Amino acid sequence: MAANNLRQIPLTCSGHTRPVVHLDFSDICDSGYFLISACKDGSPMLRHGDTGDWVGTFEGHKGAVWNATLNRNATLAASGAADFTGKVWNAVSGAEIHSFQHKHIVKSVAFDMDSENIVTGSNEKLVRVFNLEQPEAQPEEYAGHTGAIKRALFCRGDKCIISAAEDKTVRLWDRMTGIEVQRLQFNSNPNSLEISSDNHILTISHGSSISFWEIDTLKKLKEVKVPTNVASASLHPDKHVFVCGGEDFKMYKFDYITGNEIESFKGHFGPVHSVKFSPDGELYASGSEDGTLRLWQTTVGKTYGLWKCTEPTDMGNSLSSPREVQAN
Repeated sequence: MAANNLRQIPLTCSGHTRPVVHLDFSDICDSGYFLISACKDGSPMLRHGDTGDWVGTFEGHKGAVWNATLNRNATLAASGAADFTGKVWNAVSGAEIHSFQHKHIVKSVAFDMDSENIVTGSNEKLVRVFNLEQPEAQPEEYAGHTGAIKRALFCRGDKCIISAAEDKTVRLWDRMTGIEVQRLQFNSNPNSLEISSDNHILTISHGSSISFWEIDTLKKLKEVKVPTNVASASLHPDKHVFVCGGEDFKMYKFDYITGNEIESFKGHFGPVHSVKFSPDGELYASGSEDGTLRLWQTTVGKTYGLWKCTEPTDMGNSLSSPREVQAN
């Protein structure tokens, strides 16, 4: 089937009323996988990852939600918001479990591998780790960034934390000593951090570039220039392609090995704030200033989720040419 005869038809997930600024997938669980979205409307939403069907909304924040994440088996969710809190939720019942108070907007939340801790990054320029077993205990604190934290993630078997901030740096912190052990300097603020599903590659978007780094050494593997200022990038689980989106409303797909652009799609009506591959790599999701999430097929023309591959039966029918993927 010729790929150029197929049109990418994204599934549009509505329900949010303000810009969608971050999204995250769980791993594949017994009942499939799930997608969570953070939105400035203050209400993070949970969806079935392969279809985008709404499951529920987490209610309790009193301000824009900047970041939302799921633990690996989708039993817990976490969110960071403009109400100066990082919250942890029961992702099955929707109940709030913990609310960790900060002194400024919480822009980043992430779980460790065993869901025992969350790391937060805030406009206080601090990275903190809260223990979910001992929520009253003093959090671990990492100070040194001179700008608001954009993203913070556990890495290297949860022994370290990697953080990106509006000081044009990405920093690595050792949790045993509490000190900064490595630093990457950029010409513009890093916008997104992603660690590959095999925990080997760190993907960083900055300016109109995406760079890839070995997570265990922070040695640069490659850097690719893209046609727009990039807000977010995601590497396919098989590491053969990556996708990104930013200011020009488009979704781009690139060959990871060669760095060549494979295709681009205009689907959103505003800048793209977040992109992420599903855990099986069959689709990628995007969240935009236009208030929607969209799901895109990695391989256009494959029957998957709500996409059904239809072939023309009556060649005389003007609607049946070219072959097209239809989203039900």
